Amino acid sequence: MPLASPLESLGVLDAAATVARLPWSALADEIAALLQDSTVVVPQRGVLPLAQGGSLFVMPATDRTVAMAKLITFTPGNAGTGRPSIQGDVVVFDIATGERRLVLDGPTVTARRTAAVSLLAARHLARVPHGPLLIVGAGVQGLAHAEAFIHGLGVREVWIASRSSASAEALAAQVRALGAQVRVVADADAAVPHCPLIATCTTASTVALHALPRPDAFVTAVGAFTPTMAELAPGLCHHVARHGGIVVDTSDALHEAGDLLQAGLDVAALPTLGDVVCSHGTAATVRHTGPVLFKSCGWAGWDLAAARLALRHASQAPAAMEPLTATSA
Repeated sequence: MPLASPLESLGVLDAAATVARLPWSALADEIAALLQDSTVVVPQRGVLPLAQGGSLFVMPATDRTVAMAKLITFTPGNAGTGRPSIQGDVVVFDIATGERRLVLDGPTVTARRTAAVSLLAARHLARVPHGPLLIVGAGVQGLAHAEAFIHGLGVREVWIASRSSASAEALAAQVRALGAQVRVVADADAAVPHCPLIATCTTASTVALHALPRPDAFVTAVGAFTPTMAELAPGLCHHVARHGGIVVDTSDALHEAGDLLQAGLDVAALPTLGDVVCSHGTAATVRHTGPVLFKSCGWAGWDLAAARLALRHASQAPAAMEPLTATSA
């Protein structure tokens, strides 16, 4: 068994150690459990604009035993520089003693919990869960979603579309290393009819997907998490609303789901993932026919779920390592 680093022995985990404590299926299960836990309290996250166009996110949450705060910066200007767009930490405290128990790598938590939320939604809402999967956007979230759907749903074929052919090929190599067949395509819209699973994971500065999804499609959109961001065309959103169903991650989407808000949809009337999970998929949250869109904006509750799972693993030997993989905040 590898020796813990000096920082890890103090509860400060680097990216690899954070990954080891957040296996995909276990993390999706923990998120489902958190959605059914009445002791969870999650204030609205604070967003502080920064001078150079970035943002500082402050995201606290607690249950009856654990308190945590995620402090991360989102710096869009880092795209293409080799520096990550998301940086920061998740600090976890024991409520009974007030002690700091863990410091998790913030970008890793963001990547893992965002893709695990999509995985949980797909478990409940995807009609063809084995794919093929189309990933739009070849960044960190593209890889995280490929990993989550391969490990958690058994997807074996992944299509990749990105504005950067070099990024698409780099992601393709990583996905092939997971054992999946990969096809890189130049036009995401042209690939839509072939893929019942779609994950849009772009930086969301401009619309990345226009094509209408097939009737049995499940689309998870994670790249836009502010009112001014959108990666789905309004026509796509309206089509799904008319012919299938839209589910949002939490009620905070009312203020944050740029794709839906810019399409003029009544976000407040849409069911949440909690509605779906707590009804065990039996409530009339979405139609039984037609495409389903899951809109994810990010929520500190997802980070709390990751913190709870990491705490349970903290005193154990590292879990079997999954490939290392941070975009909704």
